[in-house]
Amino acid sequence: MAFQLNGVVPWGRNIDEYRTMFLLTDDDMKKKIAGFGDGPASFNLEAKNIGGSVTSFDPIYQFSQEQLRARIEEVRVTVMQQIAENKDNYVWNKIKSLDELESIRMSAMNNFLDDYELGKSEGRYIYHELPNRLNVDDNTFDIGLSSHFLLMYTALGYDFHIKAIDEMLRVCKEVRIFPICDLDAKNNEMINSVIDYYKSKYSVEIKDTEYEFQRGANRVLVIKK
Repeated sequence: MAFQLNGVVPWGRNIDEYRTMFLLTDDDMKKKIAGFGDGPASFNLEAKNIGGSVTSFDPIYQFSQEQLRARIEEVRVTVMQQIAENKDNYVWNKIKSLDELESIRMSAMNNFLDDYELGKSEGRYIYHELPNRLNVDDNTFDIGLSSHFLLMYTALGYDFHIKAIDEMLRVCKEVRIFPICDLDAKNNEMINSVIDYYKSKYSVEIKDTEYEFQRGANRVLVIKK
């Protein structure tokens, strides 16, 4: 079945959030980074602006700027309503209000949209859907990132997550996945099984981060070869 844009809820984060979520140091930002499922995040552009090298992969990059902008507008009100209805499930520390949240998200996504066509022409935004094989050599990237996708969408099943992380590990020397919980911010047997699988093959660490917006979603999984 073809990938449908109307089934996607695009929601973008900025470089400060990425750096906090993934514990990205100044030295890390000098490395070659791959972002899987980056969607309309402004991380790629902001990293470029400070001399970084980020390549973002996402199935939504098959669509035009106009299509993505329209879809963002379609879902914006619905997403904000859902967050408002479940406000107690979030931590309102660094982000103080719904208005501030919407401002941060829309700023990131508008910056992405303004950069999108140039970024595609420069090869920074590449259409790709995990767990399909990338047209990229082994160990091309130093660090691979997955934000709010892998491990969260447990309905995709154990095999999907193993195949997707395997492909990330093929092209990246290290993989970081945030957060390590499902959509309800809970750990479960599938997530535990995926982590146990990689413990037998790689160096695996679970690290606390200072990033916690969804309550309980504040840990990152680090897998190193």
